[in-house]
Amino acid sequence: MKRGLRPLAAGCLLAMASCTRLPEGITPVQAFELKHYLGEWHEVARLDHRFERGLTQVTAIYSMREDGSVKVLNRGWDATTTRWKEAEGRAVFIGSSSEGRLKVSFFGPFYGAYTIIALDPDRYSMVCGPDRSFFWILAREPKLDSKTMELLLKQAGKLGFATDKLLYP
Repeated sequence: MKRGLRPLAAGCLLAMASCTRLPEGITPVQAFELKHYLGEWHEVARLDHRFERGLTQVTAIYSMREDGSVKVLNRGWDATTTRWKEAEGRAVFIGSSSEGRLKVSFFGPFYGAYTIIALDPDRYSMVCGPDRSFFWILAREPKLDSKTMELLLKQAGKLGFATDKLLYP
């Protein structure tokens, strides 16, 4: 019986580890300072995923928890149900706290990658997940100026993200 569980356990560990991996060719921002990242961010562009499907006016608020981890509060408007949807999670660094690479959990022990790949802490952040199908552009204000947006989209395209499939909630 024990031998039969080993492959299953190994598979689960591999799947959980793959959710926090760094996509090939992606470098997290360096000299990252969490205190400058805390606060409210507005989602200005994203690749579609079921957990955000149909949501607009999406925001993420990052704040410190007493245990030193980061509280993540995501919120978006669902026009179909005419209600706000919220999800609270917890983020912790993967490796050094001076590198913009964290893992976020909204479901207990299951974590997903949260890698900051471009950052102006007063204006914008570009974030990806464990692969190139997870991508967001966040801003301190609900909109970014067109010049900045154009530069970020160009950078994202060079990194292999499907910018032609982005949604602009």
